[in-house]
Amino acid sequence: MIRTILTYPNPELKKKSAPVTVITDSIRELVQDMAESMYAAPGVGLAAPQLGIHQRVIIIDISGKNEPPDLIVAINPKIVHAEGDAYEEEGCLSVPDYAANVKRRARVTVKALDLEGAERTWQAEDLLAIAFQHEIDHLDGILFVDHLSTLKRELFQRKARKAAEERR
Repeated sequence: MIRTILTYPNPELKKKSAPVTVITDSIRELVQDMAESMYAAPGVGLAAPQLGIHQRVIIIDISGKNEPPDLIVAINPKIVHAEGDAYEEEGCLSVPDYAANVKRRARVTVKALDLEGAERTWQAEDLLAIAFQHEIDHLDGILFVDHLSTLKRELFQRKARKAAEERR
C-alpha cells in the first residue's frame, strides 16, 4: 500500500526511532509499504520515520531506470566504519523541491539485519554510501538540511515557509 510521505516541517521527522526487537509480519508489511511508496514517489531511499513509523528500518534502491530493482532492506542499521569525504547534491522525499550539497563520508561499512533476521554487511561507496548515511540520519531525526551551514539552512527555511503559505 502506498503511504503518505511526511514532509518538512512535520515534527514527526525530528523524532528518534526505536530499534526493532523482533521482525514480525507487521515489520514485513511496513517494508512492503515503504518500497511501494518509495518507488511511486520516486526515490532511491526511504526510512520508516518518513511514514510516521518510529522504527529503525530503511530501504534503498539505487538501480537505474533501465535496470531491475535491487532493494536493500536494513533493519537497525549502524555505520561501523567510515572514511574519506564526499560533497554531493542531495534531495529528499520529505523535503520536496529542494536540493543542496552535503558533506558526507565517501565510503561506509554498514551492518544491519535483513527481513529474515540475518546480519548483513555492506561496503558502500559513492551514491550507496550517501544513501545509507542519509537514511540512517532519518532514524535519528536528522534531515539533510540539518547538515547545511546556518545561512543556507535559514534560506531553505524561508523558502519552505513561503511555499507552505502559497499552498494554503
